[in-house]
Amino acid sequence: MLYPSSIIEEAVNEIAKLPGIGKKSALRLALHLLKKDESQTINLAQSLLKLRTETSYCVICNNISDHEICAICNSINREKAIVCVVEDVRDVLAIENTGQYNGVYHVLGGVISPMEGISPSSLNIDSLVKRASENTITEIVLALSPTMEGDTTCFYITKKLKELGLKITTIARGVPFGGELEYADELTLGRSIATRTLYENVN
Repeated sequence: MLYPSSIIEEAVNEIAKLPGIGKKSALRLALHLLKKDESQTINLAQSLLKLRTETSYCVICNNISDHEICAICNSINREKAIVCVVEDVRDVLAIENTGQYNGVYHVLGGVISPMEGISPSSLNIDSLVKRASENTITEIVLALSPTMEGDTTCFYITKKLKELGLKITTIARGVPFGGELEYADELTLGRSIATRTLYENVN
C-alpha cells in the first residue's frame, strides 16, 4: 500500500497493531483523525497515554482500578463473603451488567493453557488461595468460560481450595460449552450466576 506521507504510514502501522484492525481500517481511522479538529486527536492521545501510565490494578481482586482498592472491593454494599473468580476484567463487566450478582471478584488474568505456555504460576491463583484462607469468605463462585482451558482451571483451583472447606459453586451451564463468557447475552449470563450450582467434589 502506497501512502502520501511517511507520517501517515507510521500512524497506520501503529493503529493496525490493535486487535481486529487491518491496514485499510487503520488508514480510514488515521484519515478520520486527520480531518477532525486537532484538539480531538490530542485528547485521544492524552487519554491513551493516561490509560497506559496511570491505570492500576486492585491489590485485593486484580480488577482495573483508579486507586489501590477498586470501587467494588471498597463498596460497603457488596457481599464480601462471596468471591466470583473470573478470567479477566471483561468478564467482570459482563457479570456486572447482568445486575444479578452482589459479591466481589477475583481476576485470574487468564486460564491455564499449556499450549500457550500459561501455567498456574502465571495466573493470580496463589493470591486467591491466600485471600480465601485469610478472610471471612464462605463461597467461591467459579465463573470461567466453559472451555477445556476454563474447566481445567476450575479443577485446579478446586483442588487448591479443597482443604479450606469453602462452598465452591460454578455458574449454571446456560452458557454453551466452548463459548466465551464475555459474549454471552446478559439474560443467559444473569440466570447462570443466579442459578449457580455446587462444583463437583474433587477426589
